[in-house]
Amino acid sequence: MKLIVGLGNIGKEYQHTRHNMGFDTIDLLADELDIKINKTDFKGTYGKKDDICLLKPSTLMNLSGESVREIMKFFKIDINDILVISDDMALPVGKIRLRESGSSGGHKGLQNIIDNLSSDKYKRIRIGIGEPKYNTIDFVLSKPSKEELPLILEAQKKAKDAILDYLKFDFHHAMSKFN
Repeated sequence: MKLIVGLGNIGKEYQHTRHNMGFDTIDLLADELDIKINKTDFKGTYGKKDDICLLKPSTLMNLSGESVREIMKFFKIDINDILVISDDMALPVGKIRLRESGSSGGHKGLQNIIDNLSSDKYKRIRIGIGEPKYNTIDFVLSKPSKEELPLILEAQKKAKDAILDYLKFDFHHAMSKFN
């Protein structure tokens, strides 16, 4: 089974903020794959169809690893079959980057997953939100500007397409096509 995790914060005040790139991309993917994300367990909301599980952790962003660990153990998902979608301040707005493993790059949600899984060997797609122009926390918890929004929406669509490519072929194929 493939576990695809979108990182974000729950609550109306966080909807469509820069920090919720993962949640928004999971929603696009769920629509495309006709998977209803309507089950609540494992400290998250998830949906499952065939051999694909989509997860939106309900913990705060910085505790996302708890949800990932719980669902991974329950469904006996191998770490090689986990893909996490997150925002990334180090990437220009609207760019995506696929990686097979690596450090958190300072992203506390990714770091918490590394800590909870005792490994950084999970796949990830990062969506660029650009460098903060003011306080980092306020920046990531705010919505993209009118100028940034089309770039962000296109990046989320690209990330969704990269995930579909990964599911059809493999991650190396998706990396070579979308990086």
